[in-house]
Amino acid sequence: MNRSDSGAGESASTPESISRRAWLRKTAWSAGAAALGSAAFGLAGLPARADDTRLKPLKLSWNASAICTAPVPVGIKQGFFAKHGLDVELINFAGSTDQLLEAIATGKSDAGVGMALRWIKPLEQGFDVKLTAGIHGGCMRLLATRTSGIVDLPGLKGKTVGVSDMASPAKNFFAITLKKIGIDPDNDVRWRQYPANLLGEALKKGEVHAIADGDPTIWTLRESDHLYEVSNNLCGEYQTRVCCVLGVRGSLIRKDRATAQALTQALLEATEWTANNPAEAAAIFSVHAPQADVAQLTAMLKSHTDHHHPVGDAFKKEISLYADDLKTVGVLNSGTDSTRFANKVFSDVLA
Repeated sequence: MNRSDSGAGESASTPESISRRAWLRKTAWSAGAAALGSAAFGLAGLPARADDTRLKPLKLSWNASAICTAPVPVGIKQGFFAKHGLDVELINFAGSTDQLLEAIATGKSDAGVGMALRWIKPLEQGFDVKLTAGIHGGCMRLLATRTSGIVDLPGLKGKTVGVSDMASPAKNFFAITLKKIGIDPDNDVRWRQYPANLLGEALKKGEVHAIADGDPTIWTLRESDHLYEVSNNLCGEYQTRVCCVLGVRGSLIRKDRATAQALTQALLEATEWTANNPAEAAAIFSVHAPQADVAQLTAMLKSHTDHHHPVGDAFKKEISLYADDLKTVGVLNSGTDSTRFANKVFSDVLA
């Protein structure tokens, strides 16, 4: 997920009323899913209706330049937030992850959408933010030129990889996958940092042998420069692992669980709608990326796994697995108990 240069928020307008169609079919929901079918969430007596004027204000931080956050504007445009009694104000956050989590923990924002592989380390440090659901998988890719001879991860041994941030989700992910095939990501591979918009130039100039980042930047480079996709974060065991998550302020969950529940439910419904309507979702998101090509945004969304948005024990297990992964590459402390960590940072607001 690429950080945006813009910091301006955007307020939601009252969306159209939508029908309450059942969508909890074959998704990654756990045993708690049955509880999600209730018609209202009891938001201090507020009915969950899109036409209700007593919507509860809520601030949601997101990255307006990242296509994988498309369910966020979809939630506003298609009325999912209003349906569950919420008037959501979007805050386009451009700072560091630590600053974002601090903003959520201290009440400057109520919740945020971000990348698990960027959030887990700061959460280990104790921010009062709880993960309530996975949103989708996909959106990170590792590319090389078609003449480089690099066709798989073993081909990176002894090579240099360009990344936009030494703590980026893409850098962490591909370091993890290299470690799992016996390649030391610290000694067998060199990593060089460039601004995301210069990764393609670094590859052209031969300063790096491969580049790794998130959509839409990395997808656009693959298409415009005719690059070869060596790997992505939907390979192997990661085919059914989320990368994007929803985090909610801990004090909000403790004091107003119904609102945290409503937000989580609404965003999951928006995510499922995005999976079923990628072209419409891309058009909605494109308002926040005026220079983007809607057809390419649609293709990106189709490549993501927006049908996979686990909650409950299934999501908690994925957090634990990522914690295990991050310990292998020295991002998390080796003494961290992954199961205990997952229990600490997860809140099952939908149970």
